[in-house]
Amino acid sequence: MTLAIFDLDNTLIGGDSDHLWGQFVCEAQLVDTADFAARSDRFYAEYQSGDLDIDAYLRFALGTLKGHPMEELEAWHRAFMDSKIKPILLPKATELLTHHRNQGHELLIITATNRFVTAPISAALGVENLIACDAEIVAGRYTGAPSGTPSFKDGKVTRLQQWLEHSDNTLDGAWFYSDSHNDLPLLELVDNPVAVDPDDTLRARAIEQGWPVISLR
Repeated sequence: MTLAIFDLDNTLIGGDSDHLWGQFVCEAQLVDTADFAARSDRFYAEYQSGDLDIDAYLRFALGTLKGHPMEELEAWHRAFMDSKIKPILLPKATELLTHHRNQGHELLIITATNRFVTAPISAALGVENLIACDAEIVAGRYTGAPSGTPSFKDGKVTRLQQWLEHSDNTLDGAWFYSDSHNDLPLLELVDNPVAVDPDDTLRARAIEQGWPVISLR
């Protein structure tokens, strides 16, 4: 079955869910607002420039989950979905997902954002398969530490290959849609790379390579 793979943030949704989660916890005063907001903005700028230390960032972001009961976190996430995610869902993204479903393709979201933030978003988009950065859970609570290989840059390729080992799918004829130059390792691997509302670096590479450039906005 042909795989249709999608980045999530700024590709299938009109914003960055990880950064928006940071805004949400600040607005709800769930963290030390001034310090957290400044660090969050700095990490986001580093992501955009391609200089992000993914382990340091994950420890920062997952710290918002540390020690809280799952029921409390789930309630926070429902409020987050309503206030931050639903307003940035893109009708054209839904159409694109439907287009691939109608062709019998297997849909997969692969994201550098953690699974806690992204699993409900993937479910809302109707995509069952999700590769995301995983977080350590001990005794039913998040520890604030990442787990396994982060699905970021080359790590997306590694995690995808691990996923393929346990599925009936291959990369033959696969599609991958992304907005970010951080995803170039995976874009260069698939048969059908597509740049979606791309950053300047990815746009330049897409034009150079003759890849399609589309907008879902």
